[in-house]
Amino acid sequence: MEKIEQSVMEPVGKVDIEHTKTEFSMGMKVIMQKLEWFFVQKGFVLFGLGFLLGRALILSHLTPFAMPFFAAVYMVRRDRAPVALMGLLAGSLTLSLTNITYTFASTILFLIIFRVTRKFQKNELKAVPYFVFFTTITANLTFDYITNGQMMTVYDGAMAGVEATLSFILTLIFIQSVPLFSISKRKKSMRTEEVVSLIILLASVMTGTIGWSVYNLSIEHILSRYLVLLFSFVAGATVGSTVGVVTGLIFSLANVASFYQMSMLAFSGLLGGLLKEGKKAGAAIGLLIATLLVGMYGESDTSLTKTLYESGIAILLLFLTPAALTMKLAKYIPGTAEYNQEQQQYIRKVRDVTASRVEQFSSVFQALSNSFVSLEEQMENDDVDEREFDQFLSNVTEKTCQTCFKKEQCWARNFNQTYDLMKDVMFEVDQGHVPVNGKVGRELEKHCVRSKKVQDVISQELTYYQANLKLKKQVQESRKLVADQLLGVSEVMGDFAREIQRERENHQQQEEQILESLQDFGMEIENVEIYSLDKGNVDIEMVLPNGNGHGEGEKLIAPMLSDILGENIIVQKEDAAAFPSGHCQLTFGSAKAYVVDTGVAHAAKGGGLISGDSYSMIELSASKYAVAISDGMGNGERAHYESNETLSLLQKILQSGIEEKVAIKAVNSILSLRTNDEIFSTLDLAMIDLQDASSKFLKIGSTPSFIKRGDKVVKVEAGNLPMGIFYEFDVDVVSEQLKAGDLLIMMSDGVFEGPKHVENYDMWMKRKIKEVGTDDPQAMADIIMEEVIRTRSGEIEDDMTIVVSKIKHNTPKWSSIPVQKFKRKEQVS
Repeated sequence: MEKIEQSVMEPVGKVDIEHTKTEFSMGMKVIMQKLEWFFVQKGFVLFGLGFLLGRALILSHLTPFAMPFFAAVYMVRRDRAPVALMGLLAGSLTLSLTNITYTFASTILFLIIFRVTRKFQKNELKAVPYFVFFTTITANLTFDYITNGQMMTVYDGAMAGVEATLSFILTLIFIQSVPLFSISKRKKSMRTEEVVSLIILLASVMTGTIGWSVYNLSIEHILSRYLVLLFSFVAGATVGSTVGVVTGLIFSLANVASFYQMSMLAFSGLLGGLLKEGKKAGAAIGLLIATLLVGMYGESDTSLTKTLYESGIAILLLFLTPAALTMKLAKYIPGTAEYNQEQQQYIRKVRDVTASRVEQFSSVFQALSNSFVSLEEQMENDDVDEREFDQFLSNVTEKTCQTCFKKEQCWARNFNQTYDLMKDVMFEVDQGHVPVNGKVGRELEKHCVRSKKVQDVISQELTYYQANLKLKKQVQESRKLVADQLLGVSEVMGDFAREIQRERENHQQQEEQILESLQDFGMEIENVEIYSLDKGNVDIEMVLPNGNGHGEGEKLIAPMLSDILGENIIVQKEDAAAFPSGHCQLTFGSAKAYVVDTGVAHAAKGGGLISGDSYSMIELSASKYAVAISDGMGNGERAHYESNETLSLLQKILQSGIEEKVAIKAVNSILSLRTNDEIFSTLDLAMIDLQDASSKFLKIGSTPSFIKRGDKVVKVEAGNLPMGIFYEFDVDVVSEQLKAGDLLIMMSDGVFEGPKHVENYDMWMKRKIKEVGTDDPQAMADIIMEEVIRTRSGEIEDDMTIVVSKIKHNTPKWSSIPVQKFKRKEQVS
C-alpha cells in the first residue's frame, strides 16, 4: 500500500515542481515586460543615462557627452528629448552651476540653429553632427570669453576644438546606440558598428560614476568590470576584449590615473571570453586571474585587496544577472550561438511559410483538376448516348409529330413501338439508306402518315446530332487532359513543398571523422561539409587551401571517400583557386551505376541540309537519362520545325519533374490545338534509370526499337497514333530491364521502312543488327544507315535518323584508396 502511495505521489510532486517553474518563468517574463515598459517606453532610462552623461568629464573639465546625447535623442525620439534634457541638467548640477548653465545654453543654441536652418536641410540625420560641432565650439568659446574676458589663449581655443571634435564623433556614435534604449520594437540583430557604439555609450555613461564609492570601493571600477564580464560571457573573447579596451580608454581619458585599468579590463575580457564555456564561473575566473596579475605586477597604487573586492562585487553582479537578460542580449550580437539560433528560426519560419504557400497552390491545382471531372463525365457512356438520343428525338418530333392528328395515338398509346421504330429509322439513315426501304421502311409507312417528312427531318437532324456528340466528346477529352495536367502540376508542387521543408541533416560527427581520416593520410583539408550521405545520393563539399589544380580531388580524395563510404564517389564540380595561394572548392557526389554511350547517324531526304527528323539526349537528373527521336510529317523545314518543337517542349516539361505520360499528353494537346493544319509528328522516347538500368519506352506513332543483347535481338513496339491528331489518346508504356553491354537501337521510319524490295522489315532489321560485328554505338549507327542506303542504290528517299545507345557499367577512373581508420559507411556514424 505504501509503495502504491509513493508511486502515485512522486508524479504529483514532479508535476508541482514543473508547474512552479512554469509559473516562476511566466512571472519573471511579466516583470521584465513591465520594467521594459516603464524604462524604455516611458523614457526613464533616458533620464538615467542623461544624468550620468551630464556629469561625465574628460581631461578633468571637458563635457563632450551632453550635447551629442541630447541631439541623438532629439533626432530618434523627439517626444522624449525633454526627459533626456532634464537628466542632463540634473547631472550637470552635481558638478557646478557653470556646467548646468553651459549645458542648458548649448542645447537652446542647438535647437535655435536647427529650427532656423531646417528649411535648407535635405537630410537632417546627416546634418546633426555638424550642428553639434558648430554649437559646441560656439558655446565653448563664448563661455571662455565671458569667464576670462580679454585673456583667451590658444590653449582655450585648442581645447574648444577638441571638445567640438569629440562631440561630432560622439553624435555619430550615439545616433546608432540611443535607439537601443529608446525603441522597444526594433530589429532582432545588431551590426558590429552598433555593438561598438553601444559599448562606447555604456562606457561613457560609467564615466559619470567617477568619484563615487561605497565602503571605499570605486563604483566605476565595479561597473566597468561587470560590463566586461557580461559581454565576455555573452559574446566571447573578441567582444569582451573590445569592451575592455574601449572602456579602459574612455576611463583613462576621464582620469589619467585610471590608465592601468585598460590593460586589466582588456585582459579580463579576453580571458573571460576564452573561458566562457565554463559558464559564468569561467568568465569570473578570467577576471580574477587578470586582477591578480595586474594587481601584483602593475604600477597601481591601489591595494590588491581592494581591487579583489571590487572584482568580487562585479562577479556577484554577474551571477545575479538573470539568464533571460543575457540570452536576450546574446540574440542581438552577431557570432553568438543564440544569434545564430535566432537567425535559423527566422530562416525556418520563412521556409515553412514558403512551403505552406506552395502546398496551398498544390491544393488549388488539385481542386481544379477534380473540378474538371464532373459527375456528368463520370456517368456511363450508355446513359450519355440515351440522353443525347432523347434530345435528338425531341427535335424530330417537334418538327413532325407536334402538328400531326395521330400524335396522341402514336406517343400516348403506342409509345414503346414508336420509340423503337424511330431508333431503327435513325440507324438506317445513319447507314446511308435514304429513303428507308425494307422491313423498317414498310413499318414506318404503315405506322406513320408523314413517313417521308420524318425521314427528311431525321436525315437533317442526324448531322447536328453527330456533330454535337463529336463536340461533346472533344470537350470531355479536353477536360480530362486539363485535369491530368493540373494534377501533374499539383504533384510537382507538392514534391517541391516537401523538398523545401526537408532540413539539412546534422552530419557534424561524420564531417569530423572524414576530415580526421583525410588529414591522417596527409591531405591538407580546411573544411568539410556533408549535405547528404544517402546511398546513391552523396553530396559533400570540401575546401582545400593552396589549391593548385593538380587533380588531388579526383586522384586522391574521391578514391578515399569511395573506400570510406562504400560506393563510388566522383568530383562533380571543381572551383579552382583564383590565385596560387587561394582556396579550391570541390563538390563530391555519388557516381552513376551505369552510363550511356550514344552514337547517331542521320540524313535528310535527297541529301539535303534540313531533315524533318530531330533527336535529343536529355539529362533529366542525376539518375535519369532520356533518348528521343521525333519525326515531323513530310520533309523539309516545316517538318523539322514540328519535330524539333515536339522535343523542345517535351524536354522542358520533363525537366520540371512532371511524369512522362502526363508530359507527352501535354505536348500532344499543345500540338493539336496550335494549328488547324494537318501537321503531325511521331515520338520515340526511352527513359533509362542510371542506377538500376530499368527503362521505359513511350512510342507515339513511331517505329519499333531493338535491343541487342549478345546474339539475341528483342523488338520493342507499341501501337499509338502520331501526336497532334487527337486531343486525347492513351499512351502505352513498355518497360524493359536493360543490362550492361546492351545496345538500344532507335530509328525513324525512314530507316526502318527504308530498305527496298523487303517484305518483312522486322526480320530484315533484326538480321542486319545481329550481323553487325561491332558494339561501338557510333559504328553500328553508321553501318545500319549505310546498309539501308545501299538497298536504295544510294538514293535517300526519306529523312533518316538512327540512334544507338550502349549501356555500360560506370567504372571509376581511379581505384579506391584504402583508409585504415574507416572502412565502411557504417563506421562513419
